[in-house]
Parts: sequence; structure tokens; C-alpha cells
Amino acid sequence: METETIKVPTMAEMMASGTKPDVLFWVGCSGSFDDRAKKITKAFVKILNKANVNFAVLGAEESCTGDPAKRAGNEFLFMMQAMANIQVLDAYEITQIVTTCPHCFNTMANEYPELGGNYKVMHHTTFINNLLKDGKISISGGPYKGKRITYHDPCYLGRANGIYEAPRELIQKLDAELVEMRRCKSNGLCCGAGGAQMFKEPEPGKKDINVERTEEAIETKPDVIAAGCPFCNTMMTDGVKNSELEGSLPVLDLAEMIAEAQDL
Repeated sequence: METETIKVPTMAEMMASGTKPDVLFWVGCSGSFDDRAKKITKAFVKILNKANVNFAVLGAEESCTGDPAKRAGNEFLFMMQAMANIQVLDAYEITQIVTTCPHCFNTMANEYPELGGNYKVMHHTTFINNLLKDGKISISGGPYKGKRITYHDPCYLGRANGIYEAPRELIQKLDAELVEMRRCKSNGLCCGAGGAQMFKEPEPGKKDINVERTEEAIETKPDVIAAGCPFCNTMMTDGVKNSELEGSLPVLDLAEMIAEAQDL
């Protein structure tokens, strides 16, 4: 089995050597512990290393942002999580954060400031798009050239924060054909995982939301379903399995696609 070494410095290591990163990569619970989401984390780190971005992670010092607790109604637990994280971030004098999870992004960008945590927070699709615009990395389209790709808007990226164009620009930079679903952008449909729904069984109904959303994606006859959120990725992947298209219709994060297509 081939093992690859990926260079990921921690804040503690940087501090010990007297250096400071330009940006902190907030990995998030999914990106740290979920086997599927770990692949997204690795792909994004490859892009950061390729672009020579001076970054670090918190490692064991990173804790959940508190998003699921807050959405589930446990405000006290959210505040405990948030305050502990803010203490760590401020101790390291962090100013810039990038994350591959829209839930972490939304919570830290919009809910941490009222608790005293003020940082410039970016979603990885915006960050990667900026790297391309600045010429830090280049991509050739690679395996996605001419492919039909439909993009699912994560709720906390799209409707909650108005970020619609950066992910779509990345698809166009892959020389791929972007095919939109009936419900997209501000009219997009949730994958069914937000609001802490990811961690409970769905209530009885005619159809699970992720199945409904995946069927809308399949209607566009895509070669790939692109996502920008680990939760959405899980839900859409389960939807693809439900439609018995597993193996023929991949669900990929934009970081994975860019990492595969970047000029080495």
C-alpha cells in the first residue's frame, strides 16, 4: 500500500520555532474524523502546499465550533465550545482562518464576533479561487475537461452567506460544463443535514430530503455532482446510493477536483 507524506504544521510547532502562519486551516470535525471528509482535507492541504501558503492547523487543540449544539438548541454548550475555541485562537493571535466546512465558516464568521472572536474567515472555495486568480496555482482541467458537472449549494455557504460564484468559477476553470439544477443558488434545496439533522434519524415522511435533492441533481444528467461541504457530500453520496448509481456518479468536493487537475 502506497503511503504519501503530507506536510501539515501545527500552531504549537510553529510557536515553538518562533514562526507564525499567514492563515490557520480550521479542519473541522468532519474533516478530522470522517473517512470520506479526510480525503477533502488532504486534497485541500495539497493545494495549500502547492501554492506555498504559509499555514498551520491547531491539531489536538481544535474543538468543535459548537454549530451542531447551537442548531439543536443547546445554546449553553455552544457558548462553552465557542469560548474555549476563541481562547485558543486569541492565544495564538490568529487573524485569518480558512475552512472546508460551511458550518464552521458560518459559525466563526457570524456568531463568534458577538463572543469576542473576530477573525477574517474564508471558505475554501473562495480561498482556492483567489489562489488561481493570483497565479499561485494553475489547473489544466485534467479529467474534468468537457464533463457535465452540477453543483449543489450548501445552505450555510449560499443562502446564509451569499457565496454562489466562487464555487461555480472553479468549475468553469476546470473547462467543465456547469449544469444547474432546477433549484439552485438562492432557491437551492437543503441536502437534509443542516441544523444538526445530520446526527438524527429523519422524521417519517414520503421521501428523505437527500433523496429528493439527489434526484434533482441526477435530472441534469451530470458526470459529477460537485459539493463544497462535507455534510452535503455525505447526504448526496447516500442519495446516489439510493438511486443505485454508486460507482458511476461520483460526488466530489471542489478541493478534490482542483487538486486532481492542478498542474504539477
